[in-house]
Amino acid sequence: MKPSSIIYVICILITACTAQTTDTTAKPTKLESVTVCKDPRSPMCTREYNPVCATKDTGVRCVRTPCPSTELKTYATGCTACADKKVISYTEGKCTEEETN
Repeated sequence: MKPSSIIYVICILITACTAQTTDTTAKPTKLESVTVCKDPRSPMCTREYNPVCATKDTGVRCVRTPCPSTELKTYATGCTACADKKVISYTEGKCTEEETN
């Protein structure tokens, strides 16, 4: 094999190893779309329905596990979720039955 052929093969192998593909249709994961409630919290919200799944602090603190210190609850909007002082954060859409169990 000629030295130029060896260099050509090495260049192709290096290029093949560094090629990256991107999926432009990827949807954000739940973690990427989390909105954290910030203080001060609004005491008034508009009456509309854009459901969100909120993570709510149950106030339970245990020594042993499993001990759910949070629960998921569906609220009408992000505003109404964050109006509840026990809500930590929320994601768009209703909570599924799997998430709430």
